[in-house]
Amino acid sequence: MVKAMIGSISHQITRFPLVALVGPTAAGKTDLSLRLAKEICAEIISVDSVQVFRGLDIGTAKPGPEEQQQVPHHMIDVADPDEPFDVADFVHKALGIIRSMTSRGKVPLLVGGSGLYLRSLLEGLAPCPGHDPVVREMLRKILSNHGKRALHDMLARADPEAASRLHPNDTFRVIRALEVYHQTGEPISKWHRRHKSMSGQRLPCIKIGLVRPREELYERIDSRVDYMLDAGLLEEVELLLNKGYSHRLKPLQSLGYRHMIRFLKGESSLDEAVSQLRRDTRHYAKRQLTWFRADPEIRWYHPEALTDVYSIWHKLDLIPLKKPNPRRCIRAESLKPKAERG
Repeated sequence: MVKAMIGSISHQITRFPLVALVGPTAAGKTDLSLRLAKEICAEIISVDSVQVFRGLDIGTAKPGPEEQQQVPHHMIDVADPDEPFDVADFVHKALGIIRSMTSRGKVPLLVGGSGLYLRSLLEGLAPCPGHDPVVREMLRKILSNHGKRALHDMLARADPEAASRLHPNDTFRVIRALEVYHQTGEPISKWHRRHKSMSGQRLPCIKIGLVRPREELYERIDSRVDYMLDAGLLEEVELLLNKGYSHRLKPLQSLGYRHMIRFLKGESSLDEAVSQLRRDTRHYAKRQLTWFRADPEIRWYHPEALTDVYSIWHKLDLIPLKKPNPRRCIRAESLKPKAERG
């Protein structure tokens, strides 16, 4: 069914492909995506594995009401924190949204830092075997008795490629990779490579990557952490727990949330939790860059190279693909300084 949807959408996308704006956390994707969306008559699809969950707003840097009023956003707040929602659910829902957009003459602008979600959406899902409750229970016992590092070490021996991409804290994906290996005897990374080489259906997409020097990115990460705390990250986590959501849920084990939970459980001081959050966010940004840099189709830019121009699309030298419809979006001409307008 998903393959048929991809084929149908690919047939519709003739004059203008999808556009993806990717990069590590805190690179500056949100602000730039709003400008770009207005230029090319786009609506934004969030490609973020945690922004899909309701109530996780501050810790995910979810676009606020003002930003969502400027440009329609999709794949935000589509599931409760205790609802099962994985990459397959994301792909199915996102494909339906893309089909709706293209039928309305809108350009889908994919914005986010979840590389697996983007790749699965554009290339389809690898036909890995389904879940095995027995294997999962065995792996969960290993996690409970020996910890995250032991589980990750198992993956490093079975599938070094997958282990290099996954942090030990990402126990859900580590367990999934080990589950596939135990079921088939083959690493999940091999399944993904085989699928990529055999897949004939792909969604055409122009990929734009945002990158900053490391120290500059780290400074922005630290500032973002400070902003989140000032905006009420701790209170947001308390509210979620008070609603009855378990701290063991996958969304509440994501960046920011697990750190505040440790503090609330008395397992660390607030200063320690914040310090660990800064460190883990930096590590996460590094893993995101490693993932995206493996994609030769991404064109990389420092955000300021695209911010200090009147038309992002002209700067990308891709304008011949389509002229914006002045009835549906802001014309690039109107973004020029007055002195430059004809």
